[in-house]
Amino acid sequence: MDPTAAALLLLNASATLVMVGLIWFVQVVHYPLFARVDEAGFPAYEQAHTDRTARVVVPPMLIELLTAAALVASPPPVLGRAEAVVGLGLVGAIWASTALLQVPLHGRLLRRFTRLDHARLVTTNWLRTGLWSARGALVVLWIGRAIS
Repeated sequence: MDPTAAALLLLNASATLVMVGLIWFVQVVHYPLFARVDEAGFPAYEQAHTDRTARVVVPPMLIELLTAAALVASPPPVLGRAEAVVGLGLVGAIWASTALLQVPLHGRLLRRFTRLDHARLVTTNWLRTGLWSARGALVVLWIGRAIS
C-alpha cells in the first residue's frame, strides 16, 4: 500500500477508535452521572458540558468524516469501495443520530433537567455507541488486513 493510502487509513482508524473510547465512557459513566447534578444547577452544568465536550469530540468527528469520504473516493487495496461506503454510511448514521436525537435532547436539558429527557438521552445514545462500536470493528479489520 502506498504511504498516502496508509496514512489516510491510519488517520481514519485513529479518529474512529478515539470516538469509540469516548462514546463508551460517555454512555457508561458520564451520561448516567447527569442524574446526580442538582436540578437547579443543571442548566449551567449542561452548558459547560456541551462547551467542553465539543472541544474534545468535534476534531476527531470531523477527521473521521473527511477521511471516511476520502476512503470512498480512493479506497486503498485492503478494502473495496463497498466497504468504504459502509464505513461512510456508519459515519452518516452517527452524525444523523447526533443531530436528530442527542443534540435536541441536550438542548432541552440545557433549559431544564427532566428525568424523562435524561433517560431519553441515555437510551438514544446506545444507538451511537453501537454504531461507533461497529465502525471501530470495521477499521480494526482494515488495519489488520493492511499489516498482514
